[in-house]
Amino acid sequence: MALRLYIETATTNCSVCIADDDEILYFKEENDKNYSHSEKLHVFIKEACQTAKITPNDLAAIVVGKGPGSYTGLRIGVSTAKGLCFASDISLIAIETLEILAQSIKITDGVIVSLLDARRMEVYASVFDTTYKQIRATKATIITEDAFADYLAKGKVHFIGNGAEKCKDIIIHENAVFYDEVYFPSAKHMIPLGMERHAKNEVEDVAYFEPYYLKDFVVTKPKPKKK
Repeated sequence: MALRLYIETATTNCSVCIADDDEILYFKEENDKNYSHSEKLHVFIKEACQTAKITPNDLAAIVVGKGPGSYTGLRIGVSTAKGLCFASDISLIAIETLEILAQSIKITDGVIVSLLDARRMEVYASVFDTTYKQIRATKATIITEDAFADYLAKGKVHFIGNGAEKCKDIIIHENAVFYDEVYFPSAKHMIPLGMERHAKNEVEDVAYFEPYYLKDFVVTKPKPKKK
């Protein structure tokens, strides 16, 4: 058995979990459109340790969602995870956000398309088969009626994530299935992935690890106020 702390902050959902292998000892998440992760994350982690009656030194690994997603959310989550790893000499494991999101549902046919909202009609998208194997790498995608036509022609396509909302009125196909209740990645769905990565010793170099932003951060200047 091994204790692991799971942190997922790539979206507006601040999510924390502690599990002893697959036994959840603490789980809490809160979705806030204002991205109040800097205020909540450390509180959740402190509560998690108190509830599980452990200290960070008891952890075998910290598992963090690495992106893509919100620049602010990712910076907060990854910097917190790295700080704890440095302080307690703990292994760091990183998992792609869209892979975490895919774990939210189970399917027996077709594919899962994990989608996170980006700008305008763009999403971050990745495709997984029934065993959660990634069959199309994560990339920024413009939503059009033909965006996932190849998969729709072959069978059911299960669209999940907050980016799926953009697809509903554009991708109209009998094989398209939308999950309104599956909106954000959650720390509790990181558990099987964290256990697998840890067993294979797929850990990050804490000193050099950076979030997977996918796209460069763009700073826009505010428009001048009219006099």
